[in-house]
Amino acid sequence: MTRVGLYLDLRIPPGARGADVYARTLDRVADAERRGLEAVWVTEHHGFADGYLPAPLTAAAAIAARTRTLRVGTAVVIGPMLPVETLAEQAAVVDLVSGGRLELGVGAGWSAAEFARVGADHRARYATLEDHLRRLPGLWADGTVTPAPVQDPLPTWVGARGPRGARLAGRVGAGLLWLDPALEAPYAEGLAGRPGRLGGLVNVLLADDPDAAKAEVRAAARRNRESYRGNDDQAATRKVDGPAPLRSASGDATFPKLRVLTADDAVTAVRAQLAALARFPVTDVFCFADLGGLPADVVDRHLELVTDVLRPGLAPVTVGGAP
Repeated sequence: MTRVGLYLDLRIPPGARGADVYARTLDRVADAERRGLEAVWVTEHHGFADGYLPAPLTAAAAIAARTRTLRVGTAVVIGPMLPVETLAEQAAVVDLVSGGRLELGVGAGWSAAEFARVGADHRARYATLEDHLRRLPGLWADGTVTPAPVQDPLPTWVGARGPRGARLAGRVGAGLLWLDPALEAPYAEGLAGRPGRLGGLVNVLLADDPDAAKAEVRAAARRNRESYRGNDDQAATRKVDGPAPLRSASGDATFPKLRVLTADDAVTAVRAQLAALARFPVTDVFCFADLGGLPADVVDRHLELVTDVLRPGLAPVTVGGAP
């Protein structure tokens, strides 16, 4: 089965109060869980003028405290920016608060400016990430880090948009948190015959009248895109609403183009996207809950359609995206 979730970056739009954005988001998540939502995923960036979420595990704990059944995932924590012991402690606390519902997604990060803020080594980020993932189970098992999480083993993911990260995910036995058929081969290479799983973003926004919603979406997407400028010299390659699939100068895939669709068309589009992934089970997909400033009625209707139409429409999808 493929779980359907929401992706939260918790941007604070112009004129809004941050506390109101967070409170409204938690209310929406709780309501979506009552409607059958199966997962929520949070992300991470630092120093963005719009307040892009900088503390994903803190937000995950708040979501865990407001919910009872849905999985609480990180997509992703920038692992190399934290000492491994800190990552282990924070993840364990979220798993305890949630009663064993954490999906720990970590990534290598890409912004040199963000690494510089905390004095972390940007050039060693892949090696650091792999070391962290290999060390985490032992830190909990031998009591170096306490308390231990509820889940043993704790489900882990690597967010990777290129072959280097996909191989890393396979080597450490983590799920690959990016939906790109081109990454299945390097992921399989890293796994070396072990089982794997896929998950990631399906960039759709659902509306009863997509044409009417697109003007609002364009304005919000433009604000989001502008927020990346100046973050570092790679920002220009990390478009959030360009044509799909995009590739950065390094060959890594960027965010796929956002599609504004009716609920039925979204089911068809996402099923087609998953059908192209033939080698591994796709256990999780998620779409943005908001684009940081969309009108409340657009967001609320999108969330209703995700839970009421998209989720049941994807229910038969199982191994390799095949129905």
